[in-house]
Amino acid sequence: MPETEVVSVRIKKEIKEELEDMGVNIGEEVKKFLEELAWKQRIKRKVREWRSILERTKPSKKGFSVESVREDRDSR
Repeated sequence: MPETEVVSVRIKKEIKEELEDMGVNIGEEVKKFLEELAWKQRIKRKVREWRSILERTKPSKKGFSVESVREDRDSR
């Protein structure tokens, strides 16, 4: 089992009681929310990294794709 930590939050008593009355497992819902939040943040970080790489990448010269396809076909 992976190492875990305890996170504690305070909410209004009425909210807690209402959620419990509706059968909501508060701990499980908070856990799912935080796991999804962490996943979204990792995705955002990767997108920023990729964007940074793309910004430093020079565009191909005009006609590169046509030349490349032609070169591939001629090499067969």
